[in-house]
Amino acid sequence: MTTPRYARHERARLAIATAVAAGALLTSGLAAGTASAQVPSDPTGNAPLAAAPTALSAAARTSLVQKARAHTARTAEQIGLGAKEKLVVKDVVRDADGTVHTRYERTYAGLPVLGGDLVVHTSRAGRTEGVTKATTAAIKVPSLKARVTPAGAEKQAVSAARSLGSAKSAADGARKVIWAGSGKPVLAYETVVGGLQDDGTPNQLHVITDAATGKKLFEYQGIENATGTGKTLYSGTVSLTTSGSGSSYTLTDASRGGHKTYNLKHRTSGTGSLFTDSDNVWGTGTASSSSTDQTAAADAAYGAQETWDFYKSTFGRSGIRNDGVGAYSRVHYGNSYVNAFWDDSCFCMTYGDGSGNQDPLTALDVAGHEMSHGVTSNTAGLNYSGESGGLNEATSDIFGTGVEFFANNSADKGDYLIGEKIDINGDGTPLRYMDKPSKDGGSADYWSSGVGNKDVHYSSGVANHFFYLLSEGSGAKVINGVSYNSPTSNGSTVTGIGRDKALQIWYKALTTYFTSTTNYAKARAGTLSAASALYGANSAEYKAVAAAWSAVNVN
Repeated sequence: MTTPRYARHERARLAIATAVAAGALLTSGLAAGTASAQVPSDPTGNAPLAAAPTALSAAARTSLVQKARAHTARTAEQIGLGAKEKLVVKDVVRDADGTVHTRYERTYAGLPVLGGDLVVHTSRAGRTEGVTKATTAAIKVPSLKARVTPAGAEKQAVSAARSLGSAKSAADGARKVIWAGSGKPVLAYETVVGGLQDDGTPNQLHVITDAATGKKLFEYQGIENATGTGKTLYSGTVSLTTSGSGSSYTLTDASRGGHKTYNLKHRTSGTGSLFTDSDNVWGTGTASSSSTDQTAAADAAYGAQETWDFYKSTFGRSGIRNDGVGAYSRVHYGNSYVNAFWDDSCFCMTYGDGSGNQDPLTALDVAGHEMSHGVTSNTAGLNYSGESGGLNEATSDIFGTGVEFFANNSADKGDYLIGEKIDINGDGTPLRYMDKPSKDGGSADYWSSGVGNKDVHYSSGVANHFFYLLSEGSGAKVINGVSYNSPTSNGSTVTGIGRDKALQIWYKALTTYFTSTTNYAKARAGTLSAASALYGANSAEYKAVAAAWSAVNVN
């Protein structure tokens, strides 16, 4: 029997290969007044953080995208890309001091370069101050002619999916790409295999195949699982933003990008039916096996609401893609489906009803965790394998924890326990522990050379432990009634800087310094860069970041 883990997700196509223009670079600097004045403040109550990201209005973002597209050729030349390489804008972050961080995908001779993403850092004056790359290898292949046919690549990918237990597997075609995610760039195919995983979760297995030899180079699951057993409503009586009046209401949140909550009625495909109600009171406070039960819908809507507000209030981020558009949620997925997942291909969050269709997996930290995968997908795009996969998983634990503390819900108080409400182990214990990850029996407390070989839910322990130490420090303490006792690998005593500052540092690193291939060593460098930008290279915060990484053996 396998140990159940958190459900996850990722996008339908590798974000590192998606040619979507979502940001901008202005080599001449940003015009005054293009961004809103919403700037995250220093949690201590001092002035706004000079290097914190500002929230761009929709009009400002559109303008930046248009200008960035006009400058991609010049930017590619400035940063030394080859004649066959082109940049595609993916995202842009503008700091309060005018610094711009523009995230790009790359193409080579018209082919997407997987693992070729990069971030260009530009000063207010328009001067390029640095580039963070997913790979330092030169993007070049001897030939664009494949020896393996697309059909051959598809066959190999379907075989790989079936070997992992995926049912009803079928490929939707193989596209030619340049694979640069694991060393020397090579001509390859990317194939996405659909169907269902062995537990009924939709399958989106991405398989990268060498176009010359047919060898499988890499694979990752576009939809990752998180299983558990919940217990009715987890957050008590809450206020929900809905739409309608009189005797007709819908579970639509127009104030948060138009988020809607749908009822799948135990189906496994489609959008479902939008929840409606006559008295604007949703659910009963107890779970029911009925496919029309509103309780799971109320939890799902609340989780989406709190996650949106957390990102908006804490980082000035407007929705998962930072474009002001809300995702949507689906409940009552499948029959006795003990899982929940985020899927970028539908830009939606989906919840099963658990064992016997009576235990919906709609707890608050599940919602924050899963939807945060969407944020990672639309920013750093951390590959869901090896150390980068552990960092991907930890990022969702970190921000899911942030959501839980932000909500300040008396029925589900903030803590550094992951999945503590859903009783996934059947004995009341949480799924993961951030203060000492190894307490779950599988997660790593500290970095070692083999940590990347662990399942990503377990290799995430290193970053989770780092975040706890950075926030709260080492040793024994009680927070919101929960006892913690966090050790260090080197016997050091770490003094925390507070969760608010730790969150700011992690978010800035994710959005401006991490790339698809970031490992733990690069995560240390990225968070130090973030701490320096936010608080100064000689600050207590910078020193605390260094000390916390050393305490988990990332030196």
